[in-house]
Amino acid sequence: MKKGILLICLLLIFISCSTEKNEKGRILIVVSNTEDMGDPEKHFAGNNLWEVAPPYHIFVSHGYAVDFVSPTGGKVPFSMDPVGISSYTIKYENFNEKVENSSTPDEVDYKNYKAVFVGGGYGPLFDVAYDEEIQSIIAGIYENGGIVGGCGHGPGALANVKLSNGEFMVKGKKVTGFPNSTEVTKSWAKEGTLLPIMLEDQLRANGGIFQTKSDLSDKHDVVIDQRIVTTMFLPSSAIVAKEMIIEIENLN
Repeated sequence: MKKGILLICLLLIFISCSTEKNEKGRILIVVSNTEDMGDPEKHFAGNNLWEVAPPYHIFVSHGYAVDFVSPTGGKVPFSMDPVGISSYTIKYENFNEKVENSSTPDEVDYKNYKAVFVGGGYGPLFDVAYDEEIQSIIAGIYENGGIVGGCGHGPGALANVKLSNGEFMVKGKKVTGFPNSTEVTKSWAKEGTLLPIMLEDQLRANGGIFQTKSDLSDKHDVVIDQRIVTTMFLPSSAIVAKEMIIEIENLN
């Protein structure tokens, strides 16, 4: 009898812990399916592991469940070797299994998410930025009171998001991302000439108040305005995730 009671107590504790772990809600990470830039040399596009795995780690370690979505679903391409936090989250936090089975947009209900994050790598500029279903999901999460975050080239995929009133989500809001001044010095996309958009130009064109290096005290600063959290470069990807959590919990 005592053993039975003990087993029931242990079961209740397990259920309670499981519920507590998941009660904070879900966060959606958007990733790209685009392998290369479509040029003869096949410059790599894809996703930057160091801008996706660290935010994933921050989210799950703070008690949030994380799902991935990509334009066509399934496995997505990554650059960068798994080191540091990226290696840890792959080994211990189920990152690979999650991201290699990313959902398609039609499988995602924006109402289930408290936030959405788009990491860098050039890939999102080629597909996510023009995928109407994913753009609609991001808009839905934002208009439902959620938080939107991006790092590096990820904010370029936020530039075209339109709200239900027909206006761009970034209009009138301070945002940042990989700046033109740095893009034109890098060979990764032939000084930006292989890109469908220069993200700084697109954010400005759609009403975003783009923050350049001269606007910030530190180029790794995180910019937060009206529930949109962005940064220029990959070292701050985890900080964006943490600031997103603070924003979520301030709303509760």
